[in-house]
Amino acid sequence: MFLNLQLLILLTLTIRTDITAGNYLAIVEECTTSSPDLSDVQLIYTYYYNKDVLVQFKSTVGEFVGFTELGVNISKRWNSGTYLQQLRGELDRYCIPNLQKDYSTILDKTAQPKVKLSSEQEFSPGNLAILVCSAYDFYPPVIDVYWLRNNKKVTSDPVYLVELANGDWYYQVHSHLEYTPRSGETISCVVEHSNFTEPMIYDWDPSLPEIQQGMIAAGASGLMLGFVMIVVGVLYYKKKTLGKLQIPT
Repeated sequence: MFLNLQLLILLTLTIRTDITAGNYLAIVEECTTSSPDLSDVQLIYTYYYNKDVLVQFKSTVGEFVGFTELGVNISKRWNSGTYLQQLRGELDRYCIPNLQKDYSTILDKTAQPKVKLSSEQEFSPGNLAILVCSAYDFYPPVIDVYWLRNNKKVTSDPVYLVELANGDWYYQVHSHLEYTPRSGETISCVVEHSNFTEPMIYDWDPSLPEIQQGMIAAGASGLMLGFVMIVVGVLYYKKKTLGKLQIPT
């Protein structure tokens, strides 16, 4: 999965010029780039009249271009006036400072994925087992999640992926593996992300379901606590018993 991030600052000004006829003039200002160093930054000013492009200025072209007969006449007039010089300066005055802020506050931020491996469905006659490898709260959104069986990449078993945006600039992805378990095999989920220095491998332990593992852990804690209470009680009882013994004279 690869995502080409392009940042776009868009300013739209719509002017209704004739209420009866329903004529509209729209001005759209765009600052675009696909590189953090802003080496390909471009300013585009487009004038629309009733949804048709009338006149357009591109910083890479350096002058206005008309797209209709009226637009050609307007572009000739603007190219010979001070308005052209004003727009040529907008790239440095408006686009670059704003794009730098957007990159530093949004596009340059990073967050490591939080990975969880779980069982969605256990194997039974007529039903495949399903494992889910989930990665949460990561940024940027470019990520690769795949499965290994005995250290070999899974290509034959069904695998499907669900990608979701959290709505807060963070993302999550869920990879599902449908398979028939085999005795003694090792199944792993591999996650590759720009915030990891190397691919992270998460092994699945099929010995017990997560709920049973939690119950055993809770039971073990309870037994340990009970053992400690018994020891404390025995020591307390012995201390009180010794205190009541009569010393013969």
